[in-house]
Amino acid sequence: MTDISVIIADDHAVVRKGTRQILEEEPDMKVVGEAVNGEQAVDMAVSLKPDVVIMDIAMPVMDGIEATRKIKAVCPATAVLALSAYDNDEFVFSLLEAGAAGYLLKDVSGQDIVNAVRAICRGESVLHPVIARKVMNRFFPAVNGKKESEKILGEREMEVLKLASEALSNQEIADKLGLSLHTVEAHMRHIFTKLQVSSRTEAILYALKRGWISINDLADS
Repeated sequence: MTDISVIIADDHAVVRKGTRQILEEEPDMKVVGEAVNGEQAVDMAVSLKPDVVIMDIAMPVMDGIEATRKIKAVCPATAVLALSAYDNDEFVFSLLEAGAAGYLLKDVSGQDIVNAVRAICRGESVLHPVIARKVMNRFFPAVNGKKESEKILGEREMEVLKLASEALSNQEIADKLGLSLHTVEAHMRHIFTKLQVSSRTEAILYALKRGWISINDLADS
């Protein structure tokens, strides 16, 4: 199994040390660098091209939001997982707008962090259900963009994307649609390519902003 390479970006040494210890207990994970500020995180991401950057928000020199934006611009294949003490809506939305694939608070368990790293490497979203609902409410536009979606995504791809927006895992989507896991993963890759995004979270935000997915769709499913 190929190791999942991770950079930890946090200005607190205790947090970096604790997170590193949690991850390196896992046989499939390897911490390849630690950054003490956002600027250093960007430089490390460019040179090391990790699978995941675990990103704090409030850091000196450059904050986590700007660092995430720069990392996604130059290393789109690198997934950013926010790990922050702040649950302020503006921080959450700014990180997701910048391209973060997930958002966790620092009171989560070590296993939650491990699971989140694996999930975003599979292209899955890592958002608390309450946060996911806030995101849907914030980005749901007044216009209906379903006709636009039909020009970009196929019918099955839209089914997969709608189920993904309900926080179902790839395996759960496969079970619900009677497909193989491999087929669902292929659909997700095609969705990412067509929408020019690199994570499930970005794909869901893209669809919500354009009205492809609505609150009513989710309530009726």
